Amino acid sequence: MKTKIHLELFLVVTLTLASLVSSNCGYNTIQEEDEAITASWAEILNQYQRRADLIPNLVNTVKGYASQEEKVLIEITKARAGVGSIQADEKTLNNPELFKKYAQAQTQMTSALSRLLVVAENYPQLKSNENFRDLQAQLERNRKQNHRS
Repeated sequence: MKTKIHLELFLVVTLTLASLVSSNCGYNTIQEEDEAITASWAEILNQYQRRADLIPNLVNTVKGYASQEEKVLIEITKARAGVGSIQADEKTLNNPELFKKYAQAQTQMTSALSRLLVVAENYPQLKSNENFRDLQAQLERNRKQNHRS
């Protein structure tokens, strides 16, 4: 009789420990994946901020060569202001409405940058400017880094 009680107690303890261990493994995996997602978002936000930081130098460089393209320059400056008006933090990522506005602002920035680079194609002197080429290369690296993240 004692052996049967000990065996039942042993089985209950073993099953309880096994279920605790296996459920904890799933929890750790979820936590690790959540941290990886958070780190990826942080990298994306960092790349977007780097891109926004390049805009003033790019606009000033283009102004020197293509001042008659004021409409495009104003458009990109407004797009940058739109991006800057939305705080990119965890609150933004967790709020669908704020995130949608942030994503739209980034899309407008991408569109304005594309138009600016198309305009630059019409100015050979601008394209040969070292500062412009450097900024263009930085923007391209930034774009590739965002795609990887």
